[in-house]
Amino acid sequence: MKKMILLLLAVVVSGWVQASERPDAFVEIREVIPDAIMDIRYFTEHNFVGARVDGYEAPKCYLTREAAQALAGVRADLAPFGFGIKIYDCFRPQRAVDHFVRWARDVDDTATRTEFYPTVDKRNLFRDGYIAEKSGHSRGSTVDLTIVELPPADQPAFILGQTEQQDCFLPADQRFPDNGIDMGTGFDCFHEISHPENPNLNAQQRLNRLLLKTLMEKHGFKYYDKEWWHFTLADEPFPDTYFDFVVE
Repeated sequence: MKKMILLLLAVVVSGWVQASERPDAFVEIREVIPDAIMDIRYFTEHNFVGARVDGYEAPKCYLTREAAQALAGVRADLAPFGFGIKIYDCFRPQRAVDHFVRWARDVDDTATRTEFYPTVDKRNLFRDGYIAEKSGHSRGSTVDLTIVELPPADQPAFILGQTEQQDCFLPADQRFPDNGIDMGTGFDCFHEISHPENPNLNAQQRLNRLLLKTLMEKHGFKYYDKEWWHFTLADEPFPDTYFDFVVE
């Protein structure tokens, strides 16, 4: 028992936690925001890997309680205007990040290139910062999301090998339909147009990004300068700890 405790302490200090159960510090977002629209892409094959990602056994969003409460403030600000939030990803187990790394190293697997990285050589995904061996999502206070008009419009299913893929940076009426408001690209688009402050967007797209960024910052989140959908709670409770419990 003593040896096990020492090992656990060493793991925590090093910034790694292998947890088979969800810690009490995390909540499922619908416990806090019951009407959050869920589009958890890594539970499906509609993502750059082209398969359900390791560690995603349910289409759920887990966040630290602090991040979930902050996100509830964003939802409350949108509600009077008939808008809500749509979530693509929240907590991401380390095993999922490891899956991304394995996929990125298999340079011959390009089944999803047309939609997710049409202008990027897969051999450069690490170099260009699209794939890394650690993700802020694994700390539990990062969320990928957009704004959606309520009630949300229907969205077609994506079936790899059957659904025709389109470049993720094309105009909204040409890329895969997403019922969120038009942010200029699809989710997880590995392209410079995804950078939040890229000027090569029309006025409405820039305003939509500004709205999301302004509301998220108002409630304590900071944005990532390469992905318009990616925000992390500035005062996150686990800034150096990467968790690995299953999303179930």
